[in-house]
Order: sequence, then C-alpha cells, then structure tokens
Amino acid sequence: MKPLVLPRADGTLSPYVPTPVAASPATRAAAFPSTGGPITSRIGYAAVHVVCDPLADNDPTLDVAIDWDATLAYRRYLWSLGLAVAEAMDTAQRGMGLPWSSAKELIRRSVAEARTIPGAGLASGAGTDDLAPAPGVTLAEVEAAYEEQCAFIEGVGGRVILMASRALAACARGPEDYAKVYGRILSQVREPVIIHWLGDMFDPALAGYWGSIDMDGATETCLGILHEHAAKIDGIKISLLDQRREIAMRARLPRGVRMYTGDDFDYPTTIRGGSDALLGIFDVIAPAAAAALRALDAGDLERYEAILAPTLPLSRHVFKAPTRFYKTGVVFAAYLNGHQSHFHLVGGLESARSVVHLSELFVLADRAGVLRDPELAADRMRRVLALAGV
Repeated sequence: MKPLVLPRADGTLSPYVPTPVAASPATRAAAFPSTGGPITSRIGYAAVHVVCDPLADNDPTLDVAIDWDATLAYRRYLWSLGLAVAEAMDTAQRGMGLPWSSAKELIRRSVAEARTIPGAGLASGAGTDDLAPAPGVTLAEVEAAYEEQCAFIEGVGGRVILMASRALAACARGPEDYAKVYGRILSQVREPVIIHWLGDMFDPALAGYWGSIDMDGATETCLGILHEHAAKIDGIKISLLDQRREIAMRARLPRGVRMYTGDDFDYPTTIRGGSDALLGIFDVIAPAAAAALRALDAGDLERYEAILAPTLPLSRHVFKAPTRFYKTGVVFAAYLNGHQSHFHLVGGLESARSVVHLSELFVLADRAGVLRDPELAADRMRRVLALAGV
C-alpha cells in the first residue's frame, strides 16, 4: 500500500503505511464476526453519533439537517453486532448542536427501528436541554423539562437515560435540590432508568453536580438518591474518567443497580471487574468491543485483553482535552470506516479537532485494529489531508 504522508505534532511530515488486511491477526477488524447473537456477560451500550446531511441548503452552524437513512443504518449495524444503542446522548451532540426538537425525531425513529429487530437494545437520553440555564430558572421548571422529555420517550415506547442537567446545575442551591428533582422524576417513570453522571471534563456547565465541588460529597449525594429510589433505577453511568471512584462506587450500589462504565480512559479494567458499559468509544471500536465482550462470555480473558488493550491509546486520544470535542473523532472514525460518505458534523463540529489530531487518530485506529478496510480508510485520509494542503 502506498504510504500516507501525515502531519505530526512537531510540525514535520512523516510517511505511514497502514497495516494491510492480509497481515492482520485475529485481533483486528477483518477477523471479527460481522454479526452475532446476544452478548450475555455484560450489557454493552454504544452511545451513538448522528450523521448530518452535508448537502442540505442551510447554515450548518445554526441549522440541523440529519441524514436519517445513514443514521439509522449505523444503529442497525451496531445491533447486528450484539451491542445495544444509547440514543440521543452527548455523543449525538445533545447540547452541542442537536436540540431537543431534533432529538425527539431521532428517538422516535430509533425506537420504531428497534422494534423491527429482535433483541435490539435501546435507551434514550432525557434531559433539560430545551431549558437554558439562565438566571431565574427554578427547580419547578427543571422538573417540568425533565417530565416532558421522559414522557415523550416512554410515550413512543422507549426507555429512559436520565441525563445530567445544565439548568439544574445552575439553579440548585445544594444537595437537597438534586434529591428533590431526581426524587420527583423517578417517582413518575414507568420503567427503571439509567442515571448519567457526566463530569465537567465533558461539559464544563456541569461543574459541582450533585451540589458539591468536592467529589466525595457529590458521590455521597448521588449514592443517597440511588439507594432511596433503587426500584426505579436500572443503573448509573458515570463519566468522570476516574477508575478508582467508579470501582469504589460500584461496590456501594444497591442490590440490582448496575454500574455502567463511562470511563473512556480505562474501560477494559472496569468492564472486566464487573461494570457494564455505556461508552462513546464503543461507537468507534464497535466490532472490537463486541468481539471482546464475547470473549468475556466464553471466559477467554486473554483474548479479551488482546482485543481491547490496543484500543485504549485510540480512546484516550479521541477523548483528550478538550474532552467535549470527542464527537469529532467519533464521526471521523465512522467516515474512515465507510459508515458515512463524508466527514461533516452537526454544527460544523468537524472543525473542532486539528488535522494533526485526525492524523494521529488514523494511526492509532490502524494500530488498534479497528479499520475495517485499511485501503478505503487511507484513501479517505488522503482526501482530508489534501483539503489541508498536504
């Protein structure tokens, strides 16, 4: 294969030859099954991106146009691998380009699509993103915003992931306000929900969530809510990039409440140790994730580690600071792997990462074994480089 000439962080250009399919070992994408039955040892949710329509005649930084066919096709692909789909989450650019009005249609279509596929797992994000965290916002308004979104999701037959609220973070006076709002919402849902604790590295507006900047204090408040309302909670996803805190918190969960790891920096260890998964990186490494979880099903820990260990450098790169821009890398990987015909994001967010960052992502994806067709990926990488003048 002809070498790529990639820009590097030191300002130089250097050649790189992707690993050919013929040389791929059994821990690379070409060797992973393209479909599979249920995964039994863990629940594996992929928080999934949306595919924008780059040919829509609109202002891409202000307006939202979604390619519904490509968006739903990617969800069918994930279901075919045995993974579940976490819909309309931050990976789908909730709060960063995808408004609730668009998220509603996305959820409605995804729930309908899931009904056509036996065993398709799906849960959707309910938040308060249609309520700006402005001065004067009240707890009652936060509750009403949550109620509207939860009611919509359950009304179309979906299951709820209760997302963190910027508006609540802005107006809550302390832990008791979080307990009040979550208690009210959890008392109304029909089925147990997944609660999402999203750290401020993903969204700076969520600093001090649960009513405390001190993480130990925040953890105690969160655990208190989980224990008080355990019957209405399927699990909690924590996205704090803090392996120790997740493991310690997992040991203190109420019986029957799951820990869904959201730790894109250390997921092989936390999953192996007993956490289920709800991860944005599973969008990027879907075939590897499914193959690794099946190895765990079979008790083959050596293969599990061999598959996931090479994906960690890729994940840590995709989620590097500013972490909230990880969506750019997620969509770039989908473009490289042929899941969409273009590298554009809702809100023009393709510009959020540098060409140097994308070049390193390409290298790490190749080394992780998650490029389905290295020649196609290299051709697409060349197109992006040409636009940058390389």
